[in-house]
Amino acid sequence: MPPVLEIRKLSKSFPGVAALSGVDLAIEAGECHALLGENGAGKSTLVKAVCGYHTADSGEMFLAGRPYAPATPRDAMAAGIRIVYQEFNLLTYLSVAENIFFDRLPRRGPLVDRRKLHRDAERVLERLGLDVNPRTPVELLGVAQMQLVEIAKAISGECRVLIFDEPTATLSPRDTARLFEIIRQLKSGGMGVIYISHHLKEIYEIADRLTVLRNGEPIGTREVSGTRIPEIVSMMVGRSLDSEYPFLADAPPAARTVFEVRNLRIRGGGHDISFSLREGEILGVSGLVGSKRTETLRAIFGADPRDAGEIFMDGRPVRIASPREAVGHGLSLLTEDRKTQGLILEMPLAANVTMAALDKTSHNGLMDRRREAEAASRYVSELSIKTPSVHQLCRNLSGGNQQKAVLAKWLFRDSRVILFDEPTRGVDVGAKYEIHLLLWDLLSKGKGVLVVSSDLNELMGICHRILVFSAGKIAGEVPRRDFSQERILGYAYQEYLG
Repeated sequence: MPPVLEIRKLSKSFPGVAALSGVDLAIEAGECHALLGENGAGKSTLVKAVCGYHTADSGEMFLAGRPYAPATPRDAMAAGIRIVYQEFNLLTYLSVAENIFFDRLPRRGPLVDRRKLHRDAERVLERLGLDVNPRTPVELLGVAQMQLVEIAKAISGECRVLIFDEPTATLSPRDTARLFEIIRQLKSGGMGVIYISHHLKEIYEIADRLTVLRNGEPIGTREVSGTRIPEIVSMMVGRSLDSEYPFLADAPPAARTVFEVRNLRIRGGGHDISFSLREGEILGVSGLVGSKRTETLRAIFGADPRDAGEIFMDGRPVRIASPREAVGHGLSLLTEDRKTQGLILEMPLAANVTMAALDKTSHNGLMDRRREAEAASRYVSELSIKTPSVHQLCRNLSGGNQQKAVLAKWLFRDSRVILFDEPTRGVDVGAKYEIHLLLWDLLSKGKGVLVVSSDLNELMGICHRILVFSAGKIAGEVPRRDFSQERILGYAYQEYLG
């Protein structure tokens, strides 16, 4: 039998960049095929060509042996090609059932047949093991439930190939295991699955084969069972990474404190939070979802109000009631949500890189576009940001390169203390390694660095100390010599277990 989806010599270019060059890919029925590559490798462009969002410049596609050339996303959906994006595409004010069948609501005359709508939705939800009333507004669901609704949308009609784009980015380990079981069920029913993820260990749990793209070109296809992670990494980045976490020297024992928080209480938080950060130190923050890690960072930065607390920079008390005041005192925050809080997507890369320090690129109140472009070009080179030009709109950059653009903004500001909230979420293994190197480079310049991350291995690899949040308070502090997942998780669950 021919593959359920076959791509031959597909190429696609945009002004200034060749996004795809002669890509071959074959997806068998009942197979989960991992599509891997660094940010900007061409994965998104390939998927958008398959889903009808882009028209290829050359090459062919075949669906079950027949020529396939979708002119629009609707064409792709009609042919049985569906995608579940990392960022949900749900109408939160509508019900679960209305979202699942939004483009084909059953009707009785001019009216929607509510009874049939809910009955059909119940059947799809039961198939996925999602115990939720189909009449429930989507805005009342949790993240994992929303993702299952997205999958329900995809499989409620004819679906030959289902594409998952970073599906576990916001899921707990338990919800991830449940998702994998659903994918196995879909495979057993003969569906072809394309799975995109930066978490390479997941590939071994769910994928049968893998294909790696680099700079828009196909590097190779392998059976997952016979391929080791170092080989995959080498295929992705074009070089070997000797260690996921390069050697981290101890922080100077007599280093002075550059940043301190005393008795901070977030609005409605109910607990006092105190900690200090030394010069040349990376301080990690761990905790379960809902432990108030992000809320604490936002309150420190003045983005959210706080009920109490003092903040000290280099031993002196400072007033921070807004992000403007925080930046003025030498404090920066790289937010978890880079798209809405870190960048202005409709502005060029150069403007985004320099926006936090306009005094460096302006004269007498007028912008010096040459200085702006030179500053941005420096960070494009230092951070290996993949872009055809510093004038490229940020919305056209890949997720990992957008993250690097946010980092470049704060590096250009040259802040004394930098707070990072999930700095490597959604970036590939090569970009992750580069970001870690950049964090350590900040230490050599005497900066203080605080990192919030949901990845315990990352925190244990890059930090000197780890604070563990539990139910809105600091439940414990773990020095580097005592790092272990068991110890950190013990603190994380402390307040929930009583």
